[in-house]
This record gives sequence, structure tokens and C-alpha cells, in this order.
Amino acid sequence: MRRQFLILGLFGLVTAAQASSTLRVGSHVLTAGDSAVRVTELLGKPSYKSHRGGSRSRRSRRSGGRGRRTRVVADSTQGELWQYRRGDRVIAVTIVDGKVTDLDDRRR
Repeated sequence: MRRQFLILGLFGLVTAAQASSTLRVGSHVLTAGDSAVRVTELLGKPSYKSHRGGSRSRRSRRSGGRGRRTRVVADSTQGELWQYRRGDRVIAVTIVDGKVTDLDDRRR
């Protein structure tokens, strides 16, 4: 019995993870890995577009407690964020290097 619940739980997690990488647009499906051109073909011009930083600086202590140094850390959210308003929904598409990396469809 426990094994069945474990399998159902894992299936639910896989389904939830996949839901964020696909978006149905009419009779078409937009998926992570599609091009920015495909996004424009299916959704049109975004209502809002912003750039996300490529790296950021973080101060950290050196071992031994002597002074501070600045370290550049790669930011995993680099690229562009395109937002579309569709009625009471906001669709956010993250584009990195011309490809879709994340899709988020929310109700306002």
C-alpha cells in the first residue's frame, strides 16, 4: 500500500514539473527549448519585457578572518522575461540565448 502511494506521489511531482515547461496556446503547444520567434508567433508582442542580469557580485569572508573579498557569482536567471496579459491571466516566458527556458501561467 505504501509503495502505491509513493508511486502516485512521484507521478504527481513529475506531472507538476512538466506543467511549468509547457503551455497550451489555442491548438498549439509552447515548450521549453522553443525559440523566441515561436513565442512571438503564438503569443504576439509582449505586454512587458525586462532584462535579467547575467552576474552579480557577492562579498564573502576569506577563511582565517582576514578582510573581505568580492566574488562574482553567475545568476541562473539571466536573459529576458516576457510577460503577456490574457484576460485574468499573466503568462511569463523566460528567454535565455533566444530559447524558452521557463513558462509561468498565473491568474491575477
